[in-house]
Amino acid sequence: MGFWADRKAKRASARATDDYNFAHAKWAGDVEIFNKIKTAFELAIKGEDAASNLAVQKTGEIVIWSGQGQYHEAGRAPGQYVGASQGLSIPIVAGIRYRVGAMKGTFVPGDAIQVYKEVGNVVLSTDRIMFNGMYNTKEWAFAKWNGAATSDDESDYIFHVSNRQKTSGILFHASVGREFNRFLAQAINAAENGIESVLPVVKEHMAALKKDEPKMPVLT
Repeated sequence: MGFWADRKAKRASARATDDYNFAHAKWAGDVEIFNKIKTAFELAIKGEDAASNLAVQKTGEIVIWSGQGQYHEAGRAPGQYVGASQGLSIPIVAGIRYRVGAMKGTFVPGDAIQVYKEVGNVVLSTDRIMFNGMYNTKEWAFAKWNGAATSDDESDYIFHVSNRQKTSGILFHASVGREFNRFLAQAINAAENGIESVLPVVKEHMAALKKDEPKMPVLT
């Protein structure tokens, strides 16, 4: 093998190793998450919380996850007037003129956006998602759940509930958001089908993960 061919082969091997390391780390992270979910719902079946929290819980409500996140809700960017002033220009002294009249034009509201607010404690239970901060306290009850959306990296969430006109949600650190995503799916499963329905589903996911463990590439 010539010099350039050998160099190209080494680069390909290095890329394959990097890809494997990345994929395996992501896989191992998911295995850890599902082990946490399994433990959380084993406790939930016994009526025990899986995470310490200061939330006021409803009768029969069990906390299965908690973490830090940033609350946000629907709002608008600053608006602006489109147009110009008009009116009569009156000379005063030394070339200074004072314009009287009115504003001509239209006020255009800013674009609809999610306004990011404070960071606080996020609590996920078998009944709802709660955000507790210094200035904002919100909840999204599964009984009024209409759906949710998340960013590609699973860090940012918008929740839709029937008792609120404004959409709102929570931004997590990317590593926390991935864990929250999988806990949320099983919390909704528990709300719809009962706590006992979760463990069989989690065990199926864990078995599938075991089969899907990335394999070390064969390097030449």
